[in-house]
Amino acid sequence: MTATLQRTFRSRRHWPALDSAAGGLALDLGLYAVSAAFAAVTAATSTLAPHRAWGAIAAGGYLVAALAVTGQLLVRRHRPDAAATGLAVRAAVTAFAWATATLLPLAVLSIQRAAGRTDRAQEEVVVVEHAGARLAEHGTPYLGHDAIASLPPAEQLLGYTPYQPGMALFGLPRAAVDAWWTDSRVWFALVTALVLALAVGTLRGRPAPAPGRRDAAVLRGVQAATVLPVCALTLATGGDDLPVLALCLLALAFAAADRPGRAGLAVGVAGALKLFAWPVAAVLIFWAATRRAGVRTALGAVGLPVAALLPALLVDRDALVENVLRFPLGHGLVTSPAQSPFPGHLIATLLPAGRVLAAALLVAVGVAIAVRLVRRPPRTAAATALIGGYGLLAAILLMPSTRFGYLLYPLALLVWAPALALAATRAADSPAAAR
Repeated sequence: MTATLQRTFRSRRHWPALDSAAGGLALDLGLYAVSAAFAAVTAATSTLAPHRAWGAIAAGGYLVAALAVTGQLLVRRHRPDAAATGLAVRAAVTAFAWATATLLPLAVLSIQRAAGRTDRAQEEVVVVEHAGARLAEHGTPYLGHDAIASLPPAEQLLGYTPYQPGMALFGLPRAAVDAWWTDSRVWFALVTALVLALAVGTLRGRPAPAPGRRDAAVLRGVQAATVLPVCALTLATGGDDLPVLALCLLALAFAAADRPGRAGLAVGVAGALKLFAWPVAAVLIFWAATRRAGVRTALGAVGLPVAALLPALLVDRDALVENVLRFPLGHGLVTSPAQSPFPGHLIATLLPAGRVLAAALLVAVGVAIAVRLVRRPPRTAAATALIGGYGLLAAILLMPSTRFGYLLYPLALLVWAPALALAATRAADSPAAAR
């Protein structure tokens, strides 16, 4: 254990040097080059048609971005102070990479799907759009147990909506008009872009002793939430996790700006979309309690998800329970296809009483984090992001049913933390707040 802790501390000391090498360009080049290789391999080997289509388009975008960074490095070698190697150009390359590796594939897949290609979207796109249609027609996005059982066996999985009720709002455009631009992924991308822009504006709007370092850290955080392949692929082919992630990042940005009420509202909206925001909301409430604003934050963080659940609860309580509780816990008519080979899944499937053991490990991690929060609540937005990121990472690795794509949550939260630390308020930077 001591050796592990020592390696962790060494890696945390080495990260700033790696992140700032060649003015940040070295890591940019590695990001785009590895992403291009990942996209190319995905295009050639993936068993999922939407993933292959994404990889075929995204590989070119990542490659051009890598070549652009290579050019910046060559310019920097001869003219270190040239504007072409600065933060503004790095941000422009990031925007280009997101446009070509995420938005372009998303648009192509949406247009092809509207033209009749049924293999141009993952199941969650169809599920969200069906949920929107049911919400518009029946007042609840959920089908009950009997209604799902009456579907043909091949369609029962798509009958489940394992999200919070707010997610159905992204399906309302398709319920009104059948067009490529009403594809739920288009609206996922639009909301993600707007929310991330607000988060960046919030962080950059704070006075900082080293604004250049802060802006560089913010750019790195944006890259983690946009051009990182796990995010780009997810948004282009499925997309429902990205608005949730963006809202969590916005909530943490509000926390860094010492706005606990707004932080609660932002994470509350995220929690009304998907359960993955709830652990972040819990940690934020503990952070707010150190500022005597726990109730103010909890009103939004807890109140909004509860308010979103009430209409569905009143319309059909059993349907809500079937979709939001029974199916995710493995007690639905069909099992979840989320079967990534993480430790929790391997334990649950390969060991005797494996599901019980995996659940016990997951509960143990949850208890350990809860004890930590009670004894030493986070006093900075950066500490909140780190606890939330490592907690979600542990949960994703230990859940019996999970997806590789869920790693986008902890990765983005952990990379977002340095930007939060450099944009924190004076109160958050005080010695007492550093605990």
